[in-house]
Amino acid sequence: MLRKLYNWTISLARSPYALWALAVVAFVESSFFPIPPDVIMIPMIIAAPRRAFLIAGVATVASVLGGLFGYYIGAVLFEAIGQPIFDFYGKSHAVAAFSEKFNAYGAWAVLVAGVTPFPFKVITIMSGVTSLSLPVFIVSAIIARALRFFIVAALLWKFGAPIRDFIENRLGLMFILFCVLLIGGFALVGLT
Repeated sequence: MLRKLYNWTISLARSPYALWALAVVAFVESSFFPIPPDVIMIPMIIAAPRRAFLIAGVATVASVLGGLFGYYIGAVLFEAIGQPIFDFYGKSHAVAAFSEKFNAYGAWAVLVAGVTPFPFKVITIMSGVTSLSLPVFIVSAIIARALRFFIVAALLWKFGAPIRDFIENRLGLMFILFCVLLIGGFALVGLT
């Protein structure tokens, strides 16, 4: 099953719709969806390394736009949409206490969450809830997401073939590693 999913993702990465699929996933991941765009981005770059930086650019732009939607959810739709998302991540109890401190470190929170496996949507929504300066939010989100996606793109562009072989030969191990990182990000959210 895992091999079929990998092959499907690689075939999607080669399809004419790959950039659109990546843009959609990057957008929704920054505002409410739990799966990171790396799941599509990495196979896309492996399949077409010459397009690595275009792919990273699409992921960055879509992710920042999705972050703006997350900001909007926090600022305008928190009760209807944001609160259930925070409940899902077990963060509803921390909103009031976190709000008091957030704006003092808001730019750093956006930067750290945008680069690490920490769920970026929590920070984008919180930025809207606390009315973090929109220009500060936008600049921080652009820097963070560009760092994350362009570093991955550069590594895959430079070392693509050996990394592709490693992934294909050790697909089960890579899946376990991805799950550990994903769960670790959610656990980090649970500890804060």
